[in-house]
Amino acid sequence: MCGIVGAIAQRNITPILLEGLRRLEYRGYDSAGVAVMTAARQIQRVRATGKVAELEEALRTDPATGAMGIAHTRWATHGKPAERNAHPHVSDGLAIVHNGIIENHSALRSRLSDMGYMFTSETDTEVVAHLIAAHYRQSGSVLTAFRAALKELHGAYALALVHEDEPDTLYCARMGSPLVIGVGCEEHYLASDPLALLQVTDRFRYLEEGDHAQLTCDGCSIWDARDQIVERPVQQYEHAALSMDKGEYRHYMLKEIFEQPQAIADTLTGTLGDNHVLTAILGPDAESRLADVRHIHIVACGTSFHAGLVARYWIESQVGLPCQVEVASEYRYRTVVVPDNTLLITISQSGETADTLAALRFARNEGYLATLAICNVAGSSLVREADWRLLTHAGPEIGVASTKAFTTQLVALLWLTTALLQVRGKAPEQVARNVSALRSLPGVIGEALTLEPAITRLAERFANKHHALFLGRGPHYPIAMEGALKLKEISYIHAEAYAAGELKHGPLALVDEDMPVVSVAPSDSLLEKLKSNLEEVRARGGQLITFACESIKQDGDQPDTIALPQVDEVISPVLYTIPLQLLSYHVALVKGTDVDKPRNLAKSVTVE
Repeated sequence: MCGIVGAIAQRNITPILLEGLRRLEYRGYDSAGVAVMTAARQIQRVRATGKVAELEEALRTDPATGAMGIAHTRWATHGKPAERNAHPHVSDGLAIVHNGIIENHSALRSRLSDMGYMFTSETDTEVVAHLIAAHYRQSGSVLTAFRAALKELHGAYALALVHEDEPDTLYCARMGSPLVIGVGCEEHYLASDPLALLQVTDRFRYLEEGDHAQLTCDGCSIWDARDQIVERPVQQYEHAALSMDKGEYRHYMLKEIFEQPQAIADTLTGTLGDNHVLTAILGPDAESRLADVRHIHIVACGTSFHAGLVARYWIESQVGLPCQVEVASEYRYRTVVVPDNTLLITISQSGETADTLAALRFARNEGYLATLAICNVAGSSLVREADWRLLTHAGPEIGVASTKAFTTQLVALLWLTTALLQVRGKAPEQVARNVSALRSLPGVIGEALTLEPAITRLAERFANKHHALFLGRGPHYPIAMEGALKLKEISYIHAEAYAAGELKHGPLALVDEDMPVVSVAPSDSLLEKLKSNLEEVRARGGQLITFACESIKQDGDQPDTIALPQVDEVISPVLYTIPLQLLSYHVALVKGTDVDKPRNLAKSVTVE
């Protein structure tokens, strides 16, 4: 993901910009650059491909010093990694940096070319630079030109702008991509992530959707999307909340469970339009080639494998493409038949999982249309080696048992399902419905987390148990598998998951009064079938624990049922993951195990 840093002060800000870029290196990038307003009131731009270290070396050769400037790390979307495509981009005395996707860049490029503007890059960002310059020719006001250009942009963006005619003013705007303003002593800063600025300030104004701002050493003016002046309060950065510290939580795992609303929101940032998804974020040429995909292969391990299984239901039911999901450790050692135009998707939290990485490397010579990595670590081997990448933004996950990494993987996979549907130009109503459902997820997950007290009480029932069954149907069968995995990982209770319809084909023999049976029962087309399966358990004295949209009414004794919010069916697998995570956590507490570091397991499996 791209990173933005900017500063205006009464000292040389180049070291601030470079340190900010270094602090954003975790996002992953392929080039970097700065644009500094010199004492001569001219913009000096220095860019380099590769790491920030290469940019620093370029600055030693061509020093750039000044009291105002902007900087950027770029992950290629429009245009391959090359210095000509690196930010900042310039036009007629101005320079800009940009995160996000400008969807209507082609039409704007054509119009600006007709006006005589020459393009030296393949990026959508250079289009924005020329567009602002064109409006400045007409108005003679940087603020007026900036506003006029913003109103023409469709898509997602965070922008920072400097202009030689206003050498003491820094401009910025956000729509769909994050941007914060740092407040110093007679200094102001901006960044796409507050972490980039913690070396100079811990006070921030958080811009909201559609905001644009004007920064000087002395002050900060912010306007909303209607050009109305607004006040965004200064907030102290809560270091503990986003650090490696557990904070108020007893374990990292619980902290990470409760971080999921924010992690999901961060993963979706900059990926959604009004009623569509922004497909260009996948990387160079992905948007045009997605329409050519005719088959999907998903390869992953453990929890990530379960995410892939859920995605198979989404992809086949909505897009109509055949989807095959395999465990990476098996995939890499068999003869694989790859139909024409098959997309390979690899999923990994760390991006260093040995089997998944080996599977990606194995696949290079198997004739795939393209490879896509879904991963939480931008600079990981998996992300670097795949053709395309879709980053989750779960942040550091310390607990061995994956929680927020899993739900953000599901979010990324639903986004990808929607992209595959969208590029085919069919079912726009389903695309819009998916986008709406994705937007609702952070709030819905927040509601589910309020169920923790009730789940804590249920966990007591596992104190003396050694076995458990988990049941689900449809896309909730993989969620049941994930619930069983979580329970066995951290409580050491033997747990297995079954498609509920398979009970009568063997597992029912295990059910008695000493066997907890956990079921996932959303209100969907399979609910009545599931009720029949639960009756089979109840008739044999099994201890039913049911997570349902509404109470399942049965004759005789009622099972223990916890009701979850009613949501769109497409996102219910994400929602129903939450109570299973909480259940496994609290059962582990009852059992007295090491929740964050369960025996025999490692966070990142980097060996075969």
